[in-house]
Amino acid sequence: MDIYLVRHGVAEPRGAEIDDAPRRLTEDGIARLRRVADGLSRLGVEVDAVLSSPYPRAWETAELLSDELGWPAPAELVALAPGGSAAECLAALSARAEAALAVVGHEPNLSELASLLLAGAESLLRIDLRKAGVVCLSGPPGLSPGSCVLRWSASPRMLRRLARPRL
Repeated sequence: MDIYLVRHGVAEPRGAEIDDAPRRLTEDGIARLRRVADGLSRLGVEVDAVLSSPYPRAWETAELLSDELGWPAPAELVALAPGGSAAECLAALSARAEAALAVVGHEPNLSELASLLLAGAESLLRIDLRKAGVVCLSGPPGLSPGSCVLRWSASPRMLRRLARPRL
């Protein structure tokens, strides 16, 4: 099973007046994310399912990737929302039978999930996962802690540079 951990794109800033949960992608964040999607397309990344945090910035990221890449429509996984646990995410992922999954969420949740899948514990590995960055892991069906290997990691800048030149 290939698992693509995708951090949401650039969102509205946090502030005293803005609650964290409803923050949405910015126009610039959407434009950059389209370029990231093109880079993923050039790499030939295809998935059988997309799981996303229900928070708008992650959900919009998942929808944009689905639209741009022809991936399936996202399905909500509440455990991917801020405050969710890597163990809850792992339990949901281990029940899946797809060959390739995109998992769209937030930091530090995604890094903790990657650490759990790669090293067997949430805090053993540190991963620099930028907004709209992607980490690709591979593991056996019925995932368990420490059962995955890192296939690749790409910053959003790397993925945008892979995109087709703008006209």
